[in-house]
Amino acid sequence: MIRSSFFIGFILLITPAVFGQNYTIENMSWENDFKIHLQLDNDSNYIIDVKELHHSNTFQNNTTNAYTYYPVKLNKEFIKHLKEKSYESTTLPDSLNTTSNSNKTLWSALHNSIGGEWIHFINCFLYSLETNYLNITAPLMKRPASRWKPKPITESYKRTRKWEYYVPVKQSDAIKEYEIKKAKGELGNLKDIPDEFIQLFLNTSNKEYKKMQEENNTKDLAKIDMIKVLLGANYLGKTQIKYIKSMVLKSITKYSKSQLPSIIILDNFDAAVAMNLNENGYKIEKIVFSKQNNLDDSEISDRKKEIENIINHINSVNNKMFQQKLKQHYN
Repeated sequence: MIRSSFFIGFILLITPAVFGQNYTIENMSWENDFKIHLQLDNDSNYIIDVKELHHSNTFQNNTTNAYTYYPVKLNKEFIKHLKEKSYESTTLPDSLNTTSNSNKTLWSALHNSIGGEWIHFINCFLYSLETNYLNITAPLMKRPASRWKPKPITESYKRTRKWEYYVPVKQSDAIKEYEIKKAKGELGNLKDIPDEFIQLFLNTSNKEYKKMQEENNTKDLAKIDMIKVLLGANYLGKTQIKYIKSMVLKSITKYSKSQLPSIIILDNFDAAVAMNLNENGYKIEKIVFSKQNNLDDSEISDRKKEIENIINHINSVNNKMFQQKLKQHYN
């Protein structure tokens, strides 16, 4: 019966996205079956297994001077803003396009296009890879065949001469480049990628990567491929940068996850928090607790206030870290 209800819930989860509507959560509860039950404002219902959701220890995250990343949907207003920006960039001639001079580096090109902060960059980049709008083996990413050698031989030539593409597509090449960059203190933006992404990347062999491709494991492939693009960022030409930027923006114009709730489990609160990402950071939609019926109104109110304060603090730290990143980049 549980299996059946979960399947029905999954179908209802997908349906709103297919028709491009934008529904919000009308009701959310954490039942004794260890599943989150949701009702949208179009009266559709679905069920999500708690084990399948992203878990976080907010106390641990809240005390570090590092980015806190949550895999959440983009706010509908933020999506609308990006769609308008994408339309402008594709209809204006280069002479009038305010972003045309920002294609010197991948970071400046994407930040100029997306806006927001580092967490917006990660979410938008991942989405473009998950939906295959951005493909690291696309024709524009392939290096032209050449027997040319610089004289004298440069270090970058030695590091990339066997690459078929402008980024290290093979896991063995990518991990080797990561280790070199780490040893030389050249990780750059990779230092701010969630550690779980880095560990997945480092612990995936060529064979395992190919298996992910065969199984169409888009979630994990996107995390690994994003790291590969960042590893090759300093070797990209303007053509490749413009391609990546346009594919990220194009994927947002087809964004369908905007209708789906993103729920983060805060383990130390026994709380399920539905959140989205607006222009300023994480925004809470709903909060429910495990065994909420055992809590009085005052305790529920106190817990919600504490969670709201923590999310506000996370947004503040993320913004502070991002401003430091911008300062370092433009200096």
